[in-house]
Amino acid sequence: MLTTRPTDDTLYQALLDRDAAYEGFAYVCVTSTRVFCRFTCPARKPRRDNCRFESTIADCVEAGYRPCKRCTPMLRYGESEPAVRLLLEALEAEPDRRWSEQDLTDRGHDPSTIRRLFKKRFGMSFLELARRRRLSDAVATLGAGASVIEAQLDAGFDSGSGFRSAITQLLGEAPQKLKARSSFLKACWIETPIGPMLSVVCDHALHLLEFADRPALPAELRRLQERSGSAVIFGRTVVTDQVEAELDRYFGGVSSAFSVRIGGHGTPFEREVWDALRMITPGTTRSYSEIARQMARPSATRAVARANGANQIAILIPCHRVIGADGSLTGYGGGLWRKQWLLRHEARFAAPASLDQSG
Repeated sequence: MLTTRPTDDTLYQALLDRDAAYEGFAYVCVTSTRVFCRFTCPARKPRRDNCRFESTIADCVEAGYRPCKRCTPMLRYGESEPAVRLLLEALEAEPDRRWSEQDLTDRGHDPSTIRRLFKKRFGMSFLELARRRRLSDAVATLGAGASVIEAQLDAGFDSGSGFRSAITQLLGEAPQKLKARSSFLKACWIETPIGPMLSVVCDHALHLLEFADRPALPAELRRLQERSGSAVIFGRTVVTDQVEAELDRYFGGVSSAFSVRIGGHGTPFEREVWDALRMITPGTTRSYSEIARQMARPSATRAVARANGANQIAILIPCHRVIGADGSLTGYGGGLWRKQWLLRHEARFAAPASLDQSG
């Protein structure tokens, strides 16, 4: 990677200095007010312990923060495109409105063009952005102890069934059940050189880490919620920060070591296989039959393969290091091209050791 994200302390100092050099590079989310700001915001600066920093506006919105009305981060970010600016102004004027493609057409916009512009700038379409705003506000209302009907009205839903359907689709839980929850699993996108990954964490451990385009991802999310009994909302915890930092070091060629705690999912046999996967040295590979023999279960090759496929923690539990007995790459949920990329990347970690031994 060509650049390294500054530390949060560096970003906080830039916030205090109103350093314009950080405009668009990162945003500050203020936990006490639930708003996010540009670094040059004229408002009084929050305390350090009330700040968290996100790299994109999409991350801020997905984590449930609203744009600051003083520094208008979304409007500034979209000012080079008149259509984007007009729609963001309209969204700020009516944050509770349920926008549709017909609304865009009525305003003289081509929906496909608007979708492309917003995805390029914010990582999501305008309609998705508006929906996330409404639903994040609704979750905050529920969390503050309001009734489901109050949250429904705050989110701009006339229909109770429509509101319940939207909340359930986003969070995997009906609003009435969500209101009774004291904690959630937090989902967040993490950018990598080989594509975005979705991480799902709690306050103490990582529960899922998969590439965004993995076909099995929706099923894995449903299975995770069923096993954990928890709803999933967009947000971050300190575990997210740790996963992101360790992935940065991994992809930057600095370290292949991961110390983040992993949630205890899977059957005892699956966990035994996953432990064996983590013992494979970076830069080397094993076959399913070799892992089975290592586990003193030489006849369990197929069961090892199934457990390998059930792994929902990509890279950290390195199922990409398992190949066929004939040396072929075999299947990989993230795509064979990623498997090949990861193995070549990890060969760099093994190179120094090889040089030392040859000397």
